[in-house]
Amino acid sequence: MPLEIKKNYSKVQEAPHHSSPKIHAATPATPTKNLIKTKSDASVSNILKSFTFNDLKIATKNFRPESLVGEGGFGYVFKGWLDEITLSPTKPGTGIVVAVKKHKAESFQGHKEWLAEVNYLGQLRHENLVKLIGYCTESDNRLLVYEFMLKGSLENHLFRKNVQPISWATRMGVAIDVARGLSFLHGLDANVIYRDLKASNILLDSDFTAKLSDFGLARDGPTGDNTHVSTRVVGTRGYAAPEYVATGHLTPKSDVYSFGVVLLELLSGRRAMDDERVGGAEETLVDWAKPFLNDNRRILRIMDTRLGGQYSKKEAQAAAALALQCLHTDPKNRPQMAEVLASLEHLRTSKDVPGTPPARLDHNEIKNLNYPRRTRAAHANSG
Repeated sequence: MPLEIKKNYSKVQEAPHHSSPKIHAATPATPTKNLIKTKSDASVSNILKSFTFNDLKIATKNFRPESLVGEGGFGYVFKGWLDEITLSPTKPGTGIVVAVKKHKAESFQGHKEWLAEVNYLGQLRHENLVKLIGYCTESDNRLLVYEFMLKGSLENHLFRKNVQPISWATRMGVAIDVARGLSFLHGLDANVIYRDLKASNILLDSDFTAKLSDFGLARDGPTGDNTHVSTRVVGTRGYAAPEYVATGHLTPKSDVYSFGVVLLELLSGRRAMDDERVGGAEETLVDWAKPFLNDNRRILRIMDTRLGGQYSKKEAQAAAALALQCLHTDPKNRPQMAEVLASLEHLRTSKDVPGTPPARLDHNEIKNLNYPRRTRAAHANSG
């Protein structure tokens, strides 16, 4: 049941013109003044285009239904077209495609979440973060303009019916991309905690490169001698770390737990939280999978049958073991995201022959695992 959100983000620095159940919170956030001091080679920019509302009306054909490509917690996402050089609105089919996110009045996310998105994505540039191009604050309108992610969300490809299942190699590539994005955030001087990692917030471009989107709930992590940031709980059920849900103590290890859940989704093709089980009982993916993850002989039973056994057995076991480490109930025993990234990259470069089928499982036994999939779809740039 959503609670009221009351956050206070730092003011946006304007340059010259140029679906899951949520757990919300009320908490002040620290300014993002140290964001631009990074510990990585990624470039940083705080230059964004300030659009007029009329510009974006023209770019999206007046926000017509045929331009609608998705809907998320903040609002509706429309496909638009801009001139590649001037960023002025152009006719459909000319210039570059963009995603225009328009706030909806009934959203639980408001102006402060909008400001957080602009503050973080306006200052940070990384190949695994969605690029924010500009914004509009005209009158009561709150809009954001992003690069268009052609393949939509990871949620779409893992859980939607009648969609070609993504291969093992693609899934591991997505895991590496997400780990890179989180490692970048955690490596900043501001120690940014993403706080809302989930399949619907991971967007895929034309070649399935994964990028983190929707930074409305992100915040700076602990600094100095502080071990955590104290907040009221915010995030998505099934993904949020248990100690954070219980105490409101937020650390980068909270993101590590959420990454473990996403890795489980990639392995199993099952949702973090399934609320459509027979009898209406809720069970998290972590609760369902842990008995298998704790037994190396049974790990392969969690694997997505749509993969058809086309994956390395050893890679799958190693990825499952890594997921279990990320999901440790004690955050101190979870690895850092940089360590997770190194482990995944080592897996990809290992000499194990890809495509080695696992031991055959009895199909009746698979059916009896009793964890049905939901089929709700997600669309391009939704979140």
